[in-house]
Amino acid sequence: MFRRVDDFKTIWQQEADKTLAVFAAIPDAAAHQAVDPQHRDLRRMAWHLVETVLELPQNLGLKVKGPVELGSDGFIAPPPPTMAEIIAAYRAVSDSLLDHLGSWSNTELGRNFTLYGETWTGAFALFVLVTHQTHHRGQMTVLMRQAGLRVPGLYGPAKEDWAGFGMEAPRV
Repeated sequence: MFRRVDDFKTIWQQEADKTLAVFAAIPDAAAHQAVDPQHRDLRRMAWHLVETVLELPQNLGLKVKGPVELGSDGFIAPPPPTMAEIIAAYRAVSDSLLDHLGSWSNTELGRNFTLYGETWTGAFALFVLVTHQTHHRGQMTVLMRQAGLRVPGLYGPAKEDWAGFGMEAPRV
């Protein structure tokens, strides 16, 4: 859990960079990859992360801005056609989130907010924002593998990265 706003900002920037690395590794030609037609594809999942960085902080009184606005249902429809546009939108909302958190003191982290029918502290809501993004990024890397794409190393080397170290990838 976060005890200082600056701690969240540090973690968020690191995690946002990892998210951008995943987005950048998805060519537009592969952005349609999904488990099946009833699930989000890579493009829609990436766009969901943009939506979430706009939507969740607004429940905390943080008026995050981006190149697009949320609809009354809390979603932006449809996603833009290119990953470059999604990357630009994500950068904008992520930077806006960090800017708006400048108005928070550490005491806001202990304040109670109502989100999704539950009472969450500000610290817990920010924790959920980070873990929600990490959860979907993990889903995206699986879809990327299914599409034959190279997955960036996020918390350590990806399978293909080991050769760059002059080493064999660990056996599965």
